[in-house]
Amino acid sequence: MALLDGVGSPADIRRMSPGQLRELAGEIRELIVKTTARNGGHTAPSLGVVELTLALHYVYDTPNDQIIWDVGHQCYAHKIITGRAGRFDTLRRQGGISGFPKKTESEYDTLDTGHSGDSISVALGAAVGDRLRGSSRRSVAVIGDGSIVAGMAFEALNNAGCLKQDVVVVLNDNEMSIARSTGAMAGYLNRMITGKMYNRLRGDAWNLLGLLPQDLSGKSRAAARKLQEGLKNLVVPSILFEELGFRYVGPVDGHDLTLLIDTFQRVRELRGPVLVHVVTRKGKGYGPAMRHPEVFHGTGPFDVGTGQPPSSPGPSFTATFGAKMVELAGKDERVVAITAGMCLGTGLLPFREKFPNRLFDVGICEQHAVAFGAGLAMAGARPVVAVYSTFLARGLDQVIQDVSLQKLPVILAVDRGGLVGEDGPTHHGVFDLSYLGMVPGLVVMAPMDEVELGAMLEFAVRYREGPIAIRYPRGGSGVQPGPNPAPIELGKAEVLREGDQGCVLAVGYMSGVAARAADILRSRGLNLTLVNSRFVKPLDAGLIMSLAERFPTLVTIEENVLAGGFGAAVNGLVERSGGVARVVSLGLEDRFYEQGPRSWLLDQAGLSPEKLAARLQECFGRK
Repeated sequence: MALLDGVGSPADIRRMSPGQLRELAGEIRELIVKTTARNGGHTAPSLGVVELTLALHYVYDTPNDQIIWDVGHQCYAHKIITGRAGRFDTLRRQGGISGFPKKTESEYDTLDTGHSGDSISVALGAAVGDRLRGSSRRSVAVIGDGSIVAGMAFEALNNAGCLKQDVVVVLNDNEMSIARSTGAMAGYLNRMITGKMYNRLRGDAWNLLGLLPQDLSGKSRAAARKLQEGLKNLVVPSILFEELGFRYVGPVDGHDLTLLIDTFQRVRELRGPVLVHVVTRKGKGYGPAMRHPEVFHGTGPFDVGTGQPPSSPGPSFTATFGAKMVELAGKDERVVAITAGMCLGTGLLPFREKFPNRLFDVGICEQHAVAFGAGLAMAGARPVVAVYSTFLARGLDQVIQDVSLQKLPVILAVDRGGLVGEDGPTHHGVFDLSYLGMVPGLVVMAPMDEVELGAMLEFAVRYREGPIAIRYPRGGSGVQPGPNPAPIELGKAEVLREGDQGCVLAVGYMSGVAARAADILRSRGLNLTLVNSRFVKPLDAGLIMSLAERFPTLVTIEENVLAGGFGAAVNGLVERSGGVARVVSLGLEDRFYEQGPRSWLLDQAGLSPEKLAARLQECFGRK
């Protein structure tokens, strides 16, 4: 019988021998690869932390002790050994287990997380809270070398060193965040690894001095501290973590189970903040993921034998964006691209290959990415910040203060706008039209199809009056563009078809869906005027008010929360202008949407062509 069959909780692995644990690690890797090959998922990150996961659960008394996973895409082994191996085949599927920690699934999942940089803050807060109520529970934050560069992580490290609480930070260093880690911190961690001789010598010397008689031991250790300050500056290029107040342990081989267990058993007895530097290999145990860790960070289904996807994906907004960026950069040397650790995911890999000196990967630091873009724009460049919608929210303050307030021509390419599918609620980009639409001076556009995205990007590069955000969804539009799409003009919508029995104003991807719904309704004898609004801000006020005079009801459609979104903006315009038309807004409800195929999620939200057709019939009084 496979060892995994006998694992229902971490208590079961604590009874295993080191040899059995190593065998179990192999079984876990096999299950992860088999499942993600069928369902897609974050293959490489989870393969890299199998031994680390086993060691943490072996030593710490989970779920009483808390393990808080930063980002959470490395939690597959954690899920498998905490009672979910039998359901692991449902990973990321509709109604199945999440690809990220989820409190409603298990008491072992302490925090729903899908973004980076928050684990140390939460672990520290939990440690302080436990101290206040007299609990001896331990809190462990597991954070990657890509995530630890986030500003929030540094803020937490600084505070933890000051509070001196019993908190353990496990730095999972695989030289990768999503792509290969960049920046000074990546170089620093590499030097820490090469300085491991210093750490070994320090520990041995400290233990040796402790064997001396008590009166000599104290004096010797005091002298050793002074010597240590000089020694570590010679041997280790930086002493960042220790100067922040952490006891630094490592580097530790993240695939040596015996060493990991021994290290954590010692660390568990220490008091105060401790940082354990663990070195792992992303994709460990699966050849294609080890050779191409960036590709296998997050992937769709693939062939286990070759690592290749079953078929080539069709046209997509992301691929169109990447190709257009290369074209525009070839014509205008001022065009530069910025990504926050998502070069492949945002379609900028061709740009990086063609213009390596004009692609800036700042790591998982969206706030810095936006403000960095502001500085580039001040110097005359045309910066394009490519970022997923769900992650851009972390840089909103910079969008307001450093970009829009300064009227700087920074272009925000907002990928994954709307419902993204299997990654679930932490990754759905359903708030951006609301939080971007409220910012003064920020132009907000949303293309109906890939051709329109290219045209909007061209327009944005030419526009000099201030910042522009272009918001587009995951995947492709499925729309066949007309032969002569209308040119992009600031604040001008496009009338796709004329009808006299109702009026629909849609924006972005929903314009294509609304067109298919209008085709269904036309076959039923209901002819609608359909507008591809293109702009969320500024609105085409002239067109909207003329339609408000012609039609008693205007229906708006958006793939965004209704609060503060496109429909709210249209309704506000009509009210302020003294219009009497009723505005009915269709969009996403005030709730978090779960995981599932994008098409299914849209149908559940009433935004599939068939569901939309039925809702429009209701809106215009037709049975």
